[in-house]
Amino acid sequence: MAHPKRKHSKTRTDKRRTHKKLKTPNLALCPECKQPKVPHRICPHCGTYKGKKYIIKKEKKPKK
Repeated sequence: MAHPKRKHSKTRTDKRRTHKKLKTPNLALCPECKQPKVPHRICPHCGTYKGKKYIIKKEKKPKK
Protein backbone atom coordinates (compact mmCIF):
# COMPACT_ATOMS: atom_id res chain seq x y z
CA MET A 1 0.00 0.00 0.00
CA ALA A 2 1.11 3.51 -0.70
CA HIS A 3 1.93 5.73 2.27
CA PRO A 4 2.09 9.51 2.23
CA LYS A 5 5.60 10.96 2.36
CA ARG A 6 4.40 14.00 4.33
CA LYS A 7 1.49 14.64 6.68
CA HIS A 8 -1.59 16.18 5.05
CA SER A 9 -2.41 19.57 6.53
CA LYS A 10 -5.64 20.16 8.47
CA THR A 11 -6.82 22.54 5.74
CA ARG A 12 -6.33 19.95 3.02
CA THR A 13 -8.14 17.32 5.07
CA ASP A 14 -11.02 19.70 5.78
CA LYS A 15 -11.30 20.64 2.11
CA ARG A 16 -11.70 16.97 1.22
CA ARG A 17 -14.39 16.49 3.86
CA THR A 18 -16.55 19.48 2.85
CA HIS A 19 -18.89 17.25 0.85
CA LYS A 20 -19.36 14.70 3.65
CA LYS A 21 -22.38 16.16 5.39
CA LEU A 22 -25.96 15.20 6.10
CA LYS A 23 -28.68 16.55 3.86
CA THR A 24 -32.10 17.54 5.12
CA PRO A 25 -34.83 15.30 3.71
CA ASN A 26 -37.25 16.78 1.20
CA LEU A 27 -40.70 17.19 2.70
CA ALA A 28 -44.07 17.49 1.00
CA LEU A 29 -47.45 18.25 2.51
CA CYS A 30 -49.91 15.39 2.83
CA PRO A 31 -53.02 16.19 0.77
CA GLU A 32 -55.29 14.61 3.41
CA CYS A 33 -54.05 16.01 6.74
CA LYS A 34 -51.68 18.78 5.51
CA GLN A 35 -48.82 17.49 7.71
CA PRO A 36 -45.25 17.34 6.34
CA LYS A 37 -44.15 13.91 5.12
CA VAL A 38 -41.43 12.36 2.95
CA PRO A 39 -42.59 12.13 -0.69
CA HIS A 40 -43.69 8.75 -2.07
CA ARG A 41 -44.26 7.32 1.43
CA ILE A 42 -47.33 6.59 3.51
CA CYS A 43 -48.18 9.54 5.74
CA PRO A 44 -47.21 8.68 9.33
CA HIS A 45 -49.93 10.96 10.72
CA CYS A 46 -53.06 9.82 8.86
CA GLY A 47 -51.86 6.62 7.13
CA THR A 48 -52.88 7.53 3.57
CA TYR A 49 -51.01 7.34 0.28
CA LYS A 50 -52.44 8.58 -3.03
CA GLY A 51 -55.90 8.95 -1.51
CA LYS A 52 -56.11 5.39 -0.12
CA LYS A 53 -56.06 4.50 3.57
CA TYR A 54 -53.29 1.98 4.28
CA ILE A 55 -52.80 2.31 8.03
CA ILE A 56 -55.81 2.55 10.30
CA LYS A 57 -54.90 4.42 13.46
CA LYS A 58 -56.55 3.39 16.71
CA GLU A 59 -57.78 6.22 18.88
CA LYS A 60 -56.40 6.28 22.39
CA LYS A 61 -58.87 5.83 25.20
CA PRO A 62 -58.57 8.31 28.04
CA LYS A 63 -57.26 6.89 31.29
CA LYS A 64 -59.74 6.71 34.14
